[in-house]
Parts: sequence; structure tokens; C-alpha cells
Amino acid sequence: MLMKREDVRNIAIIAHVDHGKTTLVDELLKQSGTFRSNQVVQERVMDSNDIERERGITILAKNTAVNYNGVKINIIDTPGHADFGGEVERVLKMVNGVILVVDAFEGAMPQTKFVLRKALDLDLPVIVCINKMDRPEARPQEVIDEILELFIDLDASEEQLDSPFVYASAKKGVAVLEMDDTPESMKPLFDTIINYIPAPEGDPDASTQVLISTIDYNEYVGRIGVGKVDNGTIKVNQEVVLVNAHDPNKNQKVKISKLYEFEGLKKVDVNEATVGSIVAISGIPDIHIGDTICSLDNPKPILFQKISEPTIAMDFIVNDSPFAGQEGKYVTSRHLRDRLFRELNTDVSLRVEETETTECYKVSGRGELHLSVLIENMRREGYEFAVSKAVVLYKNDANGKKLEPMERAYIDVPDEFSGTIIDKLSQRKGELQGMSNGSGGYTRLEFIIPARGLIGYRGEFMTDTKGNGILNTIFEGYGPYKGDIQYRTQGSLIAYETGEAITYGLFNAQERGTLFIGPGEKVYSGMVVGQNGKSEDIEVNVCKRKQMTNTRASNSDEALRLTTPRILSLEQALEFIETDELLEVTPTSLRIRKKILDPTLRMRSRRNNQGK
Repeated sequence: MLMKREDVRNIAIIAHVDHGKTTLVDELLKQSGTFRSNQVVQERVMDSNDIERERGITILAKNTAVNYNGVKINIIDTPGHADFGGEVERVLKMVNGVILVVDAFEGAMPQTKFVLRKALDLDLPVIVCINKMDRPEARPQEVIDEILELFIDLDASEEQLDSPFVYASAKKGVAVLEMDDTPESMKPLFDTIINYIPAPEGDPDASTQVLISTIDYNEYVGRIGVGKVDNGTIKVNQEVVLVNAHDPNKNQKVKISKLYEFEGLKKVDVNEATVGSIVAISGIPDIHIGDTICSLDNPKPILFQKISEPTIAMDFIVNDSPFAGQEGKYVTSRHLRDRLFRELNTDVSLRVEETETTECYKVSGRGELHLSVLIENMRREGYEFAVSKAVVLYKNDANGKKLEPMERAYIDVPDEFSGTIIDKLSQRKGELQGMSNGSGGYTRLEFIIPARGLIGYRGEFMTDTKGNGILNTIFEGYGPYKGDIQYRTQGSLIAYETGEAITYGLFNAQERGTLFIGPGEKVYSGMVVGQNGKSEDIEVNVCKRKQMTNTRASNSDEALRLTTPRILSLEQALEFIETDELLEVTPTSLRIRKKILDPTLRMRSRRNNQGK
């Protein structure tokens, strides 16, 4: 018999990047009494990963739970960046409704549309939370109109168009139902959740069904499956069977050894859980996202949404430079392989393929940011390896025509830069779809552009807009191949010999372009030490010393003035490299190098390629 669990609500918080989801969860945790009044809690407590905290973005979906007036509210904080859309897609299967957070100034952005579409497709009720109402430039009335337009564009039902609106400032910890109400606390938002989000429903007496939507990983207990109990009851020591709707051959008998529920930021041991509970299960080594845990008498899997396919790929290669093995802790192909395949435990949007050689692995993801976060994590863990330039993954249509991934780009730039941006993106095969005047002297541009046209562009975009532009993209689908794109108009400055960079050698080299290194840095032949002002690659001898003679004083080097080198971040280095270059990544250094270090072999290879 179907029953409603009125003492439980399951919600996900969805939004565009930087609209305040994680800060909102902070406040809900604080005001529900999850933390002691005198407890010191860091900001954005849900962003537990170092990179998340540094960049101010959420990468992995996180579970938490709060109690409000005797009702347990399970909350899932989801990422807002398009590259981590795979995370959002699957956690929505666990919830009965969503809170859509929208910035009161920025309004509806590309990712707002993406996450809202996913929620409406699953027919989930939506609470719209207009956040950052305390911003002086907030324009709530216009934002409401934008959101309603978005609902209509996405073919929302009558019921969905009647979604409640809540006006909040997560930073101040207040929410109101009407704009002219006096803000006091988050109570209006809590009440709206209880009243509007339906209670989970299921049959507690039926056979057990738990769909695994997320995988957590802990080096002590291994893989932890997180999912919602759809039917029946799940107990510790219960014998169950693992099945999968997309894999009919999967039928594995296992035992539930540990069962947890979420309380605040902790996992709490429980002996059993029933319909509507979100649980974490450990002790099953072969558990995967999309698996259903069923009772032995009725192994019936729950259909699971297929995850969007990756669109770009990079080669991860064992480092074979002259400095290989000097800075990293994990350097062998076995280390690299184990670490990449371990990442698949938690990241469903990632693909890792073995190649003809054991030294190289092809890693595919949803975007440059997706892969750069993986590179950064590995680097911090002590891995040393090299990566190639990102390439897009092509497909062929039924007639054998080449298709490529297309992105829809939304760009907000100050009016004076819009001409430059249109020109640049047109060179990269972008097609202007729309142009409108925004508030505060900004223009909004909308482009359809090949995904490869955006590779290496973000750094250039920030320079062109003097850091004032905002670029957001969302995957549009596959379209016909648009022809060749010239990525970089400038060549590289390549070190001629192995040694230590000397002021005298650098002084002569800097006339040719922009340097990436300073004096005293170790270099090797074939390493890229700067960017040439012209289009071709040239070799420079940065290790060259001044010849001493009787008449010259040895200290006359002091007169040589070096310009400050341009130190590249990981993203900038990934954007800079060309198809014939690699980025050497170690825990302490980032070095760009040519794939072929020997200048004679490099020249020969270039000639052969030109002859083809």
C-alpha cells in the first residue's frame, strides 16, 4: 500500500554558477539549529574540496539534512557550472522538488535554463528563490519576468507556471514571500519547502528498491553508494541483489554491511531505512551509479537517466622530459593508470580509454574546466605527468558527414568591447544569434560556436574586455563541421640547450617576445620558455653567458634590465599549448614543451606534415 512520508522532504538546490546556492545551504543549516550557537563554522561549509574553496565553485554534488518543526529536509547542493552538469542530472532522481536560485541582478543565465529544463523534464515542483536582494543594483521585477519567460520557453505546465517565489539574501540569512515584507529569518523559505514540496511516496511493505544516484569514495571503506529508498525497507545485514536497467547482465548478490543517513554534515549509522529516506551504503565494492539495490525475491531495476556524453578529450602521458621524476611522488604509468581509473569511481561524466601504448591514456570530459580540475587535483596529490592540447570529439551522421559539438555562448561585455568580441568569435567560426542592450552600459551577445572555437579563448577574452566581460556557455548539440580554425597567431620561444637560465641570455631573448621564466630556472632543450611576437617558432639560448675578457668587468650584468616574466596558471598553460606541444605537470612546476624535443627531428616532422 502506498504511503506518504510526511516527516521527510527531499530537495535539490539548482542554479547558475555563483548565484549563491552554497551560501543558502549554509544559512539553512545554521537556522535549523544543526550547528551549536557558539560553533565556529567556515563560510560555504559544503564546499569541502580545496579547489572548490579557492575558486568559489561547487564541483561535486553534496548531501546534507536539516530538521525543521519535526520534518527532516534532505538537501542536495549541486554544481552550477556547465562542465559539471553530469552531477546535476543524476541527483535530481533522488528528490521530490527543487529550489531554483537566481541572482536578483544577473537574472536567468544559461545554466539556469539547463538545470531548470532537467527539473521540468522530470516533472519536479520548483520553488524560485530570487537571491542577493540586498545588492544595490538588484532588479527583482525584471528578473521575475525573465524567469516566467524561461518557464514558457521550456513548455512548463500550468502548475509549474504557478511556482511560488521567495525573495532572499542568503548572505544576511533572511527570506520573505512578498517584497515589501520585513525580512527576519529563513522561516518563509522553510515553510514554503514544507508546504509546496510533496512528501516522498512509496510502499514500505513492497520489495526493496534503492536507486544509486551518487558515488562517494573513502580510502578506508572504499565506494559508498548514495541513493533514495523508493520502495520497501533496507536493513543492515540484509541480503540483496544489484541490478542495472542499462546492463541486463548485471545480477550480483551482496550484503548490506553498513547503512547511514545524513544529519547536518555527518553520516549517522542506522539499522534500517524506509521509503523516502536518502541513504549511504558502504561495503559493496562493485556498486556503480545507476545500479538498483533490490530484494532477492523481486530484482526489478529502476530506469536511470543516461548521462550526457563528453565533448572534449586530452591525452594524459607519462612524463618523459629530461627532468622527469625529480619533483613528483607518483611518476610511473601504473600510478597514472590507477589514479585515472579511480577517478571514474566518483565522476560519471569522465571517460578514460587505454591507447596503443601503456604510457598514454585518452581522458574525455565535459569541458576544459572539468579536465583542468582533475589535473589540479592530481598535481596536488603528488602526481607527475604530461597532457596534450584539448581536442573535441567528432561524430558522423547517417550520411557519413562530419559533425562537431556546438556551444551556445552568452556574453556580457561593456558596450565599447562588443565589436572586438564579435570580430574575434566570428574568426573562430562563431555565428551571432542575438544582441541586446543590458543594464549599466553592458551588451549581451548570444553566439552559436563550435566547442573547439572556445578552446584557448577565455584568457584572450579577459584581455580583450579588460577583465570586465562574462562568458557563459552551454552545450547545444552536434552540428555540421565548420572548417579549420587558426588558434594561435604567435609562435613559441624554445630553449636551445639544457641548463640554467642566465640574465644575459634572457635579456637577449626578451627582445623576441614575452618570456615565461626568470633567471635561475632550469630549462631543457625543446622546452617552451616564452611566446614569440611573430607567428613562427624560434629557438633562443637563455643559458648563454657573456664572454669575459680582460677589459670587461664581470659585474656589468647588473645593468641588464629584465621585464617581469608572464607566469602561466594551469588554465592559461592549457589554453596556450599547440597541437605539437605538451604541458608537463608536476606538484611544483608547470612546463610547456615540444612533443619532439630534438630540433632536427622536430624540423623533419614539420616538413613531413606540410608535405601531406
